[in-house]
Amino acid sequence: MAFKCNFYFDDQTGLLNSEVSVMLNELCEHIGKYLKLDGVFNLSASVVDLDTIHEINKKYRSIDRPTDVISFAYEDVEEKNELGFRDLGDILISLDVLKKQAKEFNHKDERELSFLFIHGFLHLLGYDHVKDEKEAEEMYRIQNEILNSFNYDFKDLWGELCSI
Repeated sequence: MAFKCNFYFDDQTGLLNSEVSVMLNELCEHIGKYLKLDGVFNLSASVVDLDTIHEINKKYRSIDRPTDVISFAYEDVEEKNELGFRDLGDILISLDVLKKQAKEFNHKDERELSFLFIHGFLHLLGYDHVKDEKEAEEMYRIQNEILNSFNYDFKDLWGELCSI
């Protein structure tokens, strides 16, 4: 069986253009093919504001500050559920932190969004960068390889990611 991603996107800020959902869906497919994943995967991503990500970080991670991305995994093992698919979880991305980091690193907003989405996706697959330095190196290596191999035409998004 080949990789199939059932991807759901929610722009909770109401500021992103519709092309963002298309881009993230293509990135989801790219990640699955790059990692040679097999089967059907469900995944959702939401873009939220600074207050929302701060509140979620505080409530669920006991960290009293906003962050760029948070992942909530729905499963702990690599098993399909009784319906035959893997329900990976949710990725939450802060639009405010994304825009700040893009400016700080002199990236396009779309590149930063892609970077954060890949980061969150890898966490949902069990990659970690907190506990072990070797795991962190591996995660960041894979993350950068995926990002650098993603050939999305950003022309429709460049400077048009959102209305702010």
